[in-house]
Amino acid sequence: MDLGLTEEQLLLQRTVREFAESEVKPLAKEIDETGHFPRETFHKAAALGLTGVAVPEQYGGAGMDHVSYSIVIEEISRACASTGVILSVQNSLYCDPVYRFGTEEQKQKFLVPFARGEKIGCYALTEPQAGSNAAALRTQAVLKGDKYVINGTKAWITNGAAADAAIVYTNTHPEKGEKGITALIVEKGTPGFAVGKEEKKLGIHATACCELSFTDCEVPAANRIGAEGEGYKVALATLDGGRIGIAAQATGIAQGAFDAALAYAQQRQAFGHPIADFQAIQFMLADMATEIDAARLLVRKAAWKEETGARFSMEASIAKLFASEMATRVTHKAIQIHGGNGYSREYPVERNYRDARITEIYEGTSEIQRLVIAAWVLKSF
Repeated sequence: MDLGLTEEQLLLQRTVREFAESEVKPLAKEIDETGHFPRETFHKAAALGLTGVAVPEQYGGAGMDHVSYSIVIEEISRACASTGVILSVQNSLYCDPVYRFGTEEQKQKFLVPFARGEKIGCYALTEPQAGSNAAALRTQAVLKGDKYVINGTKAWITNGAAADAAIVYTNTHPEKGEKGITALIVEKGTPGFAVGKEEKKLGIHATACCELSFTDCEVPAANRIGAEGEGYKVALATLDGGRIGIAAQATGIAQGAFDAALAYAQQRQAFGHPIADFQAIQFMLADMATEIDAARLLVRKAAWKEETGARFSMEASIAKLFASEMATRVTHKAIQIHGGNGYSREYPVERNYRDARITEIYEGTSEIQRLVIAAWVLKSF
């Protein structure tokens, strides 16, 4: 593994950072306060190839590698965590499974316009009673002729209210447990498919996160991703890549908070000196910089492993676990360095703190990551 970025990756990093500073960051505070989905920014990101980063060019993507994808999500999240996770879902949770498991016909219809950013996708796995235990989902799909009839409710679906299509994980054979789960693509406007209430959340306010409901919703069998009963395998394989995206998001949030804290410490005066002169502040900054660097290296290692084609579940979980918990610690310190101002919405670090917290929960809680890591560690003995 080469720790250095290639010339192409460095150019991508500079380009995305400039885009984030000029187009994403100026709107971050506003969309946090209003909850407005940044559709225009999404389309601007699409023009740069950021909605299908690792999707081959023949399917509308940018044809880049997975390390490049992690760079994109980190740089965008550094400016705005909501925009970062919107792009992460589009890339990791929607485009990736359609590319990996879809038929050629499905790729032309359900991947090309999404990788181009002409349409928005989402990933509908979680239900009110089925979070970490995804195998317990109750949304049912019954095959009748050449169509599946879906009934059920999905919850906490990022991009849900804005999406043109959802990959919906359904139970086609409840008696088979996880082997009875099937993945279906459901398009916006399909009769019986309705968008429910948007969630009022602690952070990442602008992600159109909502409930999705299905009432006698008929979907062509041709919209099935993979074989019937393979949905659980599709879901878990998808989450491996998604966890790298969330780890990159967490790293970006932490980097943004560190940048703000460093600048503040250098200009804020106390006892006649910039507070950066005081050892207590220096030690916090040192710890923050160390943790961010460690998280970034873990993210890139996991992305590199994915690029090799080898199984990368453990590396993805390690990166996600460490980066998400690191982001909470770093943003906590960023508020402390700001003192009372850190508690004010006039400064970005309180938003960083709120946004960071969810990275320890979605796409597998920290507890689930530890279970995954432990399972792989124990296999090696």
